[in-house]
Amino acid sequence: MNASTPLIELRGLEKSFGKQKVLAGVNLTIHRGETLVIIGASGGGKSVILKHCIGLLQPDGGEVLVDGTVISSHNFMDVQTIRRRMGMLFQSSALFDSMNAGENIKFAVREHNPEMTESQLDGMVVEKLNLIHLSPDMQTKMPSELSGGMKKRLGLARAIAMNPEILLYDEPTTGLDPVTGDVINDLILDMQKTLGVTSLVVTHDMVSAYKVANRIAMLHEGRIIFIGTPDEIRTTTNPHVKKFIGN
Repeated sequence: MNASTPLIELRGLEKSFGKQKVLAGVNLTIHRGETLVIIGASGGGKSVILKHCIGLLQPDGGEVLVDGTVISSHNFMDVQTIRRRMGMLFQSSALFDSMNAGENIKFAVREHNPEMTESQLDGMVVEKLNLIHLSPDMQTKMPSELSGGMKKRLGLARAIAMNPEILLYDEPTTGLDPVTGDVINDLILDMQKTLGVTSLVVTHDMVSAYKVANRIAMLHEGRIIFIGTPDEIRTTTNPHVKKFIGN
């Protein structure tokens, strides 16, 4: 991890929906190879930050930079290239109900790499299933046949299908029992170690945050009010952070 070369930077990020100001000047730097976790209350804007990072939203003020390039301006036309460098695990997994697991994993790869043969795509699916510790026969399953935890794992397989350098996780353990949630935590760690990805995770699950994070940032009233290591957050004197983590 090279602290001098941030991969993602948020500079004074502001976003409102109607009269509600959700982000009120978010400043954050995510370094290459690290897993940074953003914690904060539900509805506080954590997922809004992710959507700015992947180009699904444009800020009302401030900037998002990826590898030194501002991707948040209205005249930035290369958002597809940025998205190809990123994979996202959505809170709902966001699998296509009409496609089996294998077709879900192939979807973006087929769209962006029309030269790939079906045989190559099939090999890619098996490779990604192996990375998330699932057998190849899982690819024939339909989303309706899968548990919540299995949908999350397949959502992750789809997120890594394009070999991204950045992974974004939106509440990856929400709705899962503790054992299944811990499987997802282990996979987040595996992705960082095996693929060398930079990860940005939003969650209100402190068990998950402590396990996967290199650093933890807390979003409160639209701003980052704390950032530090898991050990540093455990010993913070900030009253808002202490209340949230249950000290």
